[in-house]
Amino acid sequence: MKIFISLFFLILIPSIEAITLKEAISSDIRSEQNVSRDFYRNPYETLNFFGIKANMKVLELSPGGGWYTEILSQYLLDQGELLVAHFNPENGVYQKRSRLAFDKKINSNEAFSKVKTINIDSVFSDQGGIDAILTFRNLHNWVGPTMDSIFKNSFDALNPGGIFGIVEHRGKKGLSISEMKKSGYVSEAYAIKEAKKHGFLFVAKSEINANPKDLKKYPKGVWTLPPSMRMKEVNAETYLAIGESDRFTLLFKKP
Repeated sequence: MKIFISLFFLILIPSIEAITLKEAISSDIRSEQNVSRDFYRNPYETLNFFGIKANMKVLELSPGGGWYTEILSQYLLDQGELLVAHFNPENGVYQKRSRLAFDKKINSNEAFSKVKTINIDSVFSDQGGIDAILTFRNLHNWVGPTMDSIFKNSFDALNPGGIFGIVEHRGKKGLSISEMKKSGYVSEAYAIKEAKKHGFLFVAKSEINANPKDLKKYPKGVWTLPPSMRMKEVNAETYLAIGESDRFTLLFKKP
């Protein structure tokens, strides 16, 4: 009788099966505007390159409006966990506005109910516990002491063997710190050097997000290109034809 009852309950209780990455990318919670950028951002290839699995605990740094958050939240929903480190709203008007907009998005749909948001200037985890940390198009905002703080915090938060994945606008060789900040383009060598400085091991790089059409010299820096289009109608056809920026995609791990 006990065996029969146990089998009965096993039949009634469905096993939790994670959705595939392709299913997460195809999720109807994604906005049409975000889906339209898939051609340039290659989420399936990028997350596969980083080795992200559905049962991981992942931290996304500076998610902006939540482009990758939409995908990761669904991919990790059943078996994994997603944390996002966004602006501290106490740090300025822009930071507060951006954080409030992100929080509103997260709170507007039950599909995001398991996403946990923390401040980017907080301690992510002082005892490890995170399997992967990812950031997309953010290094240019961090160049200097901010990058040191975030990279150190990321290293400390990762489990041994944990993944650190970076996608960033690729600048020309030899760019100065001030040029990186002004243009929004970051030297690939600089990014690798900074990650290694904080203890990360360089694993591999990919040309998944490369764009040879990107000339990397525009009146408004990288924000001249789509989707920002800061020049508005001026030479719009030219910039739209170029598409989004040329980007490097780097994979590191914690020893």
